[in-house]
Amino acid sequence: MRIAVTYDNGEIFQHFGHARQFKLYDVENGAIQAERVVEGDGAGHGALAGQLRELGVDALICGGMGEGARMALAQMGVAIYAGVRGSADEAVRALLAGTLQATATATCDHHGHEHGHDCGSHHDCSGNHGCGGHEGGCH
Repeated sequence: MRIAVTYDNGEIFQHFGHARQFKLYDVENGAIQAERVVEGDGAGHGALAGQLRELGVDALICGGMGEGARMALAQMGVAIYAGVRGSADEAVRALLAGTLQATATATCDHHGHEHGHDCGSHHDCSGNHGCGGHEGGCH
């Protein structure tokens, strides 16, 4: 099984469509066998979904994502764990332990907003789409 996490400096990056990196975890028999960071294509959710398909990803852990990305990944058979914050490594360990807290409603709504998106309870960061969603601020 291969798990991808939207990644930024050890943390889960909070906006799938703008992810510049993914951390990949290869898992066998419930244990992480290998980890590596790969650069994201960064050209929006369509390119990123295609990249994850090429990388053979089975599951994705992320913050918010738009409905288009969610649908594209679901059609590819990728299990989506959205609305997750904090350490990428800890999130993968929680997923493997069956304790990961994820939500189906963590979407970034790109329609009807000028410079901000509605990403659940995330704060707005003028011009950065309000999808930072963690104490370190916006990306």
